[in-house]
Amino acid sequence: MSEKRITLFRLLGFEVKVELSWLVLAILITWSLARNILPSNNPGLPGATYWWMGIASAVALFASIIFHELCHSLVARRYGLPITGITLFIFGGVAEMEGEPPSARSEFLMALAGPLSSALLGLGFYGLHLWTIDLEWPISITGVLGYLGSINGSLAAFNLLPAFPLDGGRVLRSILWGWKRNLRWATRLASRIGSAFGIAQMALGAVYLLLGNFVGGLWMLLIGMFLRNASQASYRQLFVREAFQGELVQRFMKPDPVTVSPSISIQQLVDDYVYTHHFKMYPVVEGATLTGCVSTRAIAEIPRDEWAQRTVGTLVRECSIHNTISPTADAMEALSTMSRTRNSRLLVVDGDQLVGVITLKDLLQFLSLKLDLER
Repeated sequence: MSEKRITLFRLLGFEVKVELSWLVLAILITWSLARNILPSNNPGLPGATYWWMGIASAVALFASIIFHELCHSLVARRYGLPITGITLFIFGGVAEMEGEPPSARSEFLMALAGPLSSALLGLGFYGLHLWTIDLEWPISITGVLGYLGSINGSLAAFNLLPAFPLDGGRVLRSILWGWKRNLRWATRLASRIGSAFGIAQMALGAVYLLLGNFVGGLWMLLIGMFLRNASQASYRQLFVREAFQGELVQRFMKPDPVTVSPSISIQQLVDDYVYTHHFKMYPVVEGATLTGCVSTRAIAEIPRDEWAQRTVGTLVRECSIHNTISPTADAMEALSTMSRTRNSRLLVVDGDQLVGVITLKDLLQFLSLKLDLER
C-alpha cells in the first residue's frame, strides 16, 4: 500500500487497489443517483429507498469497472504483458501495464476487450431489467438494473472514442502501428488526436458553464484536462522506455559513492556528511560489506542531546528493494523504482557489496541528450 493507494483484494492474481480520490467519486455518484437520477427515472418512492438504490447502483458500477479492467488484464496476460494491478481512481479505472504490448494485434485485442465487456454487461443488465419488469418485481430493483444497463452501455461507447489513451485510442494506435510498423509514430499521432479530444471536451465544458450547468461543465472540464494530460504523458512514457531500452544501471551509476562507518557518532554523521553532501540517505559499510542504510528521517527521531553519544550502528536499517538495485538491472526499472518510492538515489548492490549509486539527475541528463539528438 502506498500513501495514496489502498489494496482492496486480489482477483485472479491481480491486485485491485483504490486511490483515495476514488472515495470522492463514490460519494458524488451515490449522492447524484439518490437525489437526482433515480428519483427522476423512478418517481414516487420513499427517500430512503432512493439512497439504498443509489448505494447498490454505485457498488455495482464500480464492480463493472473492475470487470472491464480485468478483461484488459486477462488478454494482456495471454500475450505475456505484465499487469501490476487494477486501480480505481477518480476518473474510473486502469489496468497498470509495466510495458508496451508486444505487437499491434495484441494491443488491438487487449484494448477492445474492455469496451466489449462493458457492452455485454450493459446488454445483460438491460435484459434483466426487462425481464424483472415482466415479472412485476419492485421498481427499486428494476430501476437499478435499468441504470446499470444504460451506464455500462455509455461506458462502452465513451471508451471507444478514438482518443488515446482511452480504449478506442489504443485501437486506433494498434491500427496505425500495424500499418506503418512504427510504434513511436503511431503513439505520437494517437496522442495528438487524444489531446485534441481533451481540448474539445474542455471547450464544451466551458460552454456548459456559461449556460449555467455548473456541475456538468466542471466535470467535462476535468475529464478534458485529464484526457489531454494522459495522452501527452503516454507518449512521453513511450519515449522514455525506448530511450532506456537495453541500457543497464551500471552504465549510469557512480562507482565511488559516499559511505559511512557504523562506528561514527550521529553528530559526526550530521556534521561531516549530511551538511556536506546534502543526501537524505547514506549506505553504511563495514570493511567491504554493506550492512544497511541510515536516513535523515531516522536521525530526526533521536533527541539532539544523544547525537554525540550514540553511533550510526544503532540507527542502521536493512536496505530494501525500495532503495537498492542490481547493476545488471534495466535502467527503466531504476527510473520506475525512483518514481514509485520518490527516492532520487538508489544504491547499486551486487550481493552484499555496494558497487555504486545511481541518481535521478544522471538518468534525466541522459534523456535530455537523447531528446536533443532526435529532434
